Amino acid sequence: FLTEEDAETLQTFTTGTYGGIGAIIGKRKKKAIIVMLYKDYPAYQGGLRVGDEICQINGEDMTSKSITHISSLLKGMPGTAVQLSVIRYGVEEVLTFTLPREEVMLQNVLYYGKIQVDIGYIRLANFSTHAAEEVKDAVESLKGENIQKLILDLRGNPGGILEEAIKVVNLFIDQGCTVVSTKSKVATSAESYTTTQPAYDKKIPIVVLIDQKSASASEIVAGVIQDYDRGVLVGKSTLGKGLIQTTRPLRYNTQLKLTTSKYYIPSGRSIQKVDHNDNYQEQEQEDEDKTTEVASEIFTTQAGRQVYEGNGVAPDIEIEQVVLAPITVSLIEQGLIFDYATYFQASNKYIEPAKDFVLSATQYKEFVAWLQDKECVYTIESSMDQLLQQAKDESYKANIQEQIVLLKRYTQVQKQQDLQAFAAEIKQILQEEIIARYYCQEGAIEAMLVHDPSVQSACMLFQDMSQYDGLLQVAE
Repeated sequence: FLTEEDAETLQTFTTGTYGGIGAIIGKRKKKAIIVMLYKDYPAYQGGLRVGDEICQINGEDMTSKSITHISSLLKGMPGTAVQLSVIRYGVEEVLTFTLPREEVMLQNVLYYGKIQVDIGYIRLANFSTHAAEEVKDAVESLKGENIQKLILDLRGNPGGILEEAIKVVNLFIDQGCTVVSTKSKVATSAESYTTTQPAYDKKIPIVVLIDQKSASASEIVAGVIQDYDRGVLVGKSTLGKGLIQTTRPLRYNTQLKLTTSKYYIPSGRSIQKVDHNDNYQEQEQEDEDKTTEVASEIFTTQAGRQVYEGNGVAPDIEIEQVVLAPITVSLIEQGLIFDYATYFQASNKYIEPAKDFVLSATQYKEFVAWLQDKECVYTIESSMDQLLQQAKDESYKANIQEQIVLLKRYTQVQKQQDLQAFAAEIKQILQEEIIARYYCQEGAIEAMLVHDPSVQSACMLFQDMSQYDGLLQVAE
């Protein structure tokens, strides 16, 4: 069941457009904070910043208001205006902005660029309207820079419009090839979809990056590329969302979402995962253990390589998931990385271009010093607080309580040591957050590519084309 707000969100997701100012709002410490700005739209052009706290919209106090309510006030008919009052770090007075609403077109391709002499990279974030056109434009631009190999990044892509996925496939796979078929309990409702145009480029070597949040249309594209041995998949197994859902209108602008059939890709396998669990990190090892058990039926690609169903689409090269240190997780979850980037931007009007900016050792020391009067709590500390209170309530011996207090003190010391032991990891994440303040999403992605294990693996694979070709053939 979809409420009116859910239905509007779904429409934005599929069409990629809405009337607004181009800002994403989040709640941080019960305050309405701008957490992302879309470049070239009124919020960014008008001078709003990530980290600004919205205190009023059109004179209405935003204290305790929900994100849904705040978002509804910011959205509206293009051409109308909205007035925001914001509190900005380092500025004493409340700032007021009157911004025009425009038709905001969410980009499917968040970033593309040349990352090595002959390697191009495209980050495709979703499959809303014009996704295939954006990918084609990106490929054309990259080929104009003489790239010979392509990385298509579908990580975190939740899917979207099936037709756009088919068109993206058609850029690299020739006319008349089956892309996906649907099957349901009603045999007459089965359908098959094929590529309808000559391929834009059916020879360029491709690596597709996938992860546990690549879903639906993303899985179709990745799975079809794999089934036709058209490219190599790198990363982690996908989400496994291979169900077709249709909506039916109800009263009061609500909708009912119904599952009607399943997707099947050219090898004949379904991309639907048998056992879903929303907690990816905790379930990851269990999913790996189940792979052999669940994916019992063997399918083959066009070249005869064995592939399986029941666990999403599995990569040809698996990349181990990066596990962040507890100190890094705490800094992110408690908003200290975000808050320091806000502080940094208030103190530094400009930084170097995104690809050149590196947080210096001195700047990292300044961050550590800034943290000294901030509360950074490890998850285990909350447990220790509960344990200490329970020890007091149940009259445990004093020495037990003393041991818990000593353990808490040790944890405080350990945090200071961890800030140095995991400095490289923390610096990288802090650096990307700072870059995003000056160069939006595009800059953050560009900075991330240098350290990304999956991107590095793809580049290494392209350096050894005999290995690349070997992965697309049946092992002898």
